[in-house]
Amino acid sequence: MTLRLYDTASRSVRDFVPLTPGQVGVYLCGLTVQAGPHIGHLRSGVNYDVLRRWLLKSGYSVTFIRNITDIDDKVIAKATEAGQPFWSIAYANERLLAATYLRLGVLPPTYEPRATGHIPEMHELIKQLIADGHAYEAIDGSGDVYFDVRSYADYGALSGQRPDAMEAAADGPARAKRDPLDFALWKGRKADEPADVNWPSPWGPGRPGWHIECSAMCWRYLGTEFDIHGGGLDLQFPHHENEIAQSRAAGHGFARFWVHHALLNLGDKKMSKSLGNVVSLEALEDLGVRPVEVRYYLLAPHYRSVIDYTPEALAESAVAYRRLENFVLRAAEQFGEGEVGEIPAAFAEAMDDDLSTSRALAVVHDAVRDANAALTAADEVAVRAALAEVRAMLEVLGIDPLHPQWRSTDTGDLTKVVDSLVALALEQRTAARTRKDWAAADAVRDQLKTAGVVVEDTAAGPRWTLEH
Repeated sequence: MTLRLYDTASRSVRDFVPLTPGQVGVYLCGLTVQAGPHIGHLRSGVNYDVLRRWLLKSGYSVTFIRNITDIDDKVIAKATEAGQPFWSIAYANERLLAATYLRLGVLPPTYEPRATGHIPEMHELIKQLIADGHAYEAIDGSGDVYFDVRSYADYGALSGQRPDAMEAAADGPARAKRDPLDFALWKGRKADEPADVNWPSPWGPGRPGWHIECSAMCWRYLGTEFDIHGGGLDLQFPHHENEIAQSRAAGHGFARFWVHHALLNLGDKKMSKSLGNVVSLEALEDLGVRPVEVRYYLLAPHYRSVIDYTPEALAESAVAYRRLENFVLRAAEQFGEGEVGEIPAAFAEAMDDDLSTSRALAVVHDAVRDANAALTAADEVAVRAALAEVRAMLEVLGIDPLHPQWRSTDTGDLTKVVDSLVALALEQRTAARTRKDWAAADAVRDQLKTAGVVVEDTAAGPRWTLEH
């Protein structure tokens, strides 16, 4: 089965055929780094990481670009408030974002360009747009340059909005626009802004508008036409609409597929730094949820389904992951880790069907349920085969418990000490059971449970795990 993706532009699920056979170019709109990331942002990172992993598993070579917006009104406001240069605020949050993605098992992008590193490319695009009659300098001498929305006939096609039905920006007349719908490509220097937020340009000192940066970076790293442009559904308008307009008006074919993920809500509102209703990865870890369990939570629903965050839903998701983890660890302990196997057809069909991770995980859970029965029966051949298959599926999703990142290594030598002490207690319990002193055997088990050690009797003998 061929990978099929929902393309926002055509409003349909389409067969994915790359521009160049065997190669895929992906551009994902990254974060504006005025603050650290919350789990709404992290959904984007995880969802597109799954897309990338599936493309790689399907045999494609993938160039994956995820940008950093390190200059805009919000970054400048934060820097001014803190009394620091804008680049100091942006860089600190960029490093925090990178560390957070790493802890969630998100593969690093092929390139992660910053907006401020691509001012020359933005100037070239803007000059082309002016020359072709799609952009103009403000007549008030401010140094602003605007895109002429009505000069691009297909404006609004991505979002389904048309210019005549759009609400004009309130600052149109004050900013010397020809039409209130026009948007800024270049913003002239403002008297109340720090001097370090301006760059020389053919139109005077200033800084880029938000939308032009992504068009410039797509062009720089993926060429004038590429395969997939991703981002949150909240970016569809105006950001992605404006990207399309300015890129195609400049003669670029631009993105062939538009893939948007749904939002993560807290209560009845999307999680947003501006609203102050954010939950960070650190806050979830403080609740005892591991990063791999957060990753499972974020990828389990279909990427186009809204996630309504609640601590209860997260806890249920963590329990579901632990069922998979428990089988993998038990099987590996008894029969060895073995090699990662082949992907089952049902899992591949689910992933090829617009990345249906919910269906794919159902395949994993069904396989684990059957494998647990084989494990209880000590059927080594069946368990080894199931372990290889399950690990192959979990590897695609980035949550294989035997991956070095997810192995428990934070306890160091203490693990060996605990293992020895628990083994001693289990020997005492076995001795009590042998002499049919059931009360003593139960007492040992209860004491271990109080200490957070869960004992499970298996065909191969008692096995213990730490209670999460």
